[in-house]
Amino acid sequence: MTQRALFKRLAATAGIALVSISAHAAKTELTVYTAIEAEDLKKYAARFNEDNPDIKINWVRDSTGIITAKLLAEKDNPQADVVWGLAATSLMLLKNDGILDVYKPNGYDKISPKFKDLYKEPVWVGMDAWMAAICFNTVEAEKLGLPKPASWQDLTKPVYKDHIIMPNPNSSGTGFLDVSSWLQMFGEDKGWDYMDALHSNVSRYTHSGSKPCKLAASGEIPIGISFAFRAAKSKKQGAPLDIVFPTEGLGWDMEATSIIKGTKKLEAARKLVDWTISKKANEMYSEGYAVVAMPGIAKPIDYFPEDAESLMIDNDFEWSAKNRDAILTQWQTRYDSKSEPK
Repeated sequence: MTQRALFKRLAATAGIALVSISAHAAKTELTVYTAIEAEDLKKYAARFNEDNPDIKINWVRDSTGIITAKLLAEKDNPQADVVWGLAATSLMLLKNDGILDVYKPNGYDKISPKFKDLYKEPVWVGMDAWMAAICFNTVEAEKLGLPKPASWQDLTKPVYKDHIIMPNPNSSGTGFLDVSSWLQMFGEDKGWDYMDALHSNVSRYTHSGSKPCKLAASGEIPIGISFAFRAAKSKKQGAPLDIVFPTEGLGWDMEATSIIKGTKKLEAARKLVDWTISKKANEMYSEGYAVVAMPGIAKPIDYFPEDAESLMIDNDFEWSAKNRDAILTQWQTRYDSKSEPK
């Protein structure tokens, strides 16, 4: 090979390398905070990348309370670009602190009003709803002679002493929806009276909303207050669980999405939020949730009642968000002595 030919080949190779490096550099990376179940994150990113291969998601995942506290702490120096999958009550709190950016995503008109921030300048948009449920291990309950509860009030009966686990609302969105819904269903004074009685029967409070059901599924505890999707998933995997939907009604919250104000990657962030309310995204959510933002998409979930949505209470999200700090402070003062160490 002549020197000239060698030079041309080296130049061509260098050109290919530069193109490759340039293409890699052009891929936008988004830091996305989330409380979505860890086992679903890979699926969510992969489905999004099928339509947006030029955007890489770097997940920061923790429980709802911890993600909310992290975003509040970072208010003056935001580290996230997008929140994808956090309780709507948390996003309303962050909105009031001026942490979220105004954006009405493409396809906004196609989703149900209950999943919209209906203010003139919306800052969040809902994805799906998750609802409370009781996971009841039939094998362990039989060993202990425990009757199957039918209501929230049943759980205060002395027979269940030390046989119940539920999530701590300071760290778990599921825990907060339980507490805020009891206060709405029973009234504030009677709601705290109810939780006083329930506390007597609680063995401990976890920092994860799914953990009480996982522990009930494994037989470590006969009763776990958790959320319905986790219960149905464990039962489908063969756990000896009965899923109890209490007769007084089900507390619920929705997972929602927002852009963090001040992101330097606004175009990519908006692409992600547009995708999160697309038909494809709603079809993905419907693989695990009985209620999703886009009407007509959700399919029946195994072990869920057909009228699951009708069991959901008329949840006042604005009230829950406005009173969140006061509720959590009082809960911690009364009951935190039984919380697991963090």
